[in-house]
Amino acid sequence: MIDMKQLASPILLKGDAHTAYRSPAVYFHNGRLYLYFTLVETEPDGRVFLYLAMTTTNDLLHFTPVKKLSVRDQALNFSSPGNIIRFSGRFCLCCQTYCRPNGEKYGTADSRIFLMRSDDLVHWDDPELLRVKGDAVPREEMERMIDPYLLEDKDEPGKFWCFYKQAGVSLSWSRDLVHWNYHGRTESGENVCAAVVNGEYWLWHSPQNGIGLLKSTDLTHWHDTGTLITLGQKEWPWAQGRLTAGAVIDLRDEPAVGKALLFFHGTGPEDESIVFDQYACIGVAWSNDLIHWEYPR
Repeated sequence: MIDMKQLASPILLKGDAHTAYRSPAVYFHNGRLYLYFTLVETEPDGRVFLYLAMTTTNDLLHFTPVKKLSVRDQALNFSSPGNIIRFSGRFCLCCQTYCRPNGEKYGTADSRIFLMRSDDLVHWDDPELLRVKGDAVPREEMERMIDPYLLEDKDEPGKFWCFYKQAGVSLSWSRDLVHWNYHGRTESGENVCAAVVNGEYWLWHSPQNGIGLLKSTDLTHWHDTGTLITLGQKEWPWAQGRLTAGAVIDLRDEPAVGKALLFFHGTGPEDESIVFDQYACIGVAWSNDLIHWEYPR
């Protein structure tokens, strides 16, 4: 059972000079929250490695030990889990590579998006490349793409959309998660999170700072609501550099939770452009209406 009043701090995972926790994704199953994220480790020689990692909790107070789900390889750097869906009886998790083979600060043009499958949310099959530009487009011609997110169409069950960062946010669709059709793109920040709310598509995204919200009825025409969620950033030194990467999960109908939850990461006090691989923390907020957000004071 999750009791928000028991949370003394919005920080769930706290980064330091050697470790950063970024880009959360969450799934609720059998009364537990499965929290996935990018784990960034700076080794003693200064080299930086990114991992897809996870932990679980049933109260947001006590967490299982962090488990790495990907290999130690700067040329891959699997990271940025988008979300988890159920498909053909299995769990499917989308993620990215963030290739920094020569110590680059940001992922190179070889960065791509992938799908992993599991029966238990803990042990995952090898990543599969998401060919979201279509089968005929070679991997080397897909161009840089990161931050995937999967969502089932609100009007066509069995049709799934993949949102990903490329030229703003781009969209492709599939009915088998293998063969994809490119749909188009719209202006947006990064680390998108999508949901169907009151018959509309809501798309949370990360501009330069904070979390914005776009809405659409058809996934083609989008309306910027002007929303910018920054929570308690002004009072949080740990997030004053940047608050970003919002992941929303609506658990208002789950008796053990009764709220919509917003997970995010904050970097600070220096700006993320200065401190990119250290001091990032994953935090949480909650809401009764997906618009007004509360957090531990």
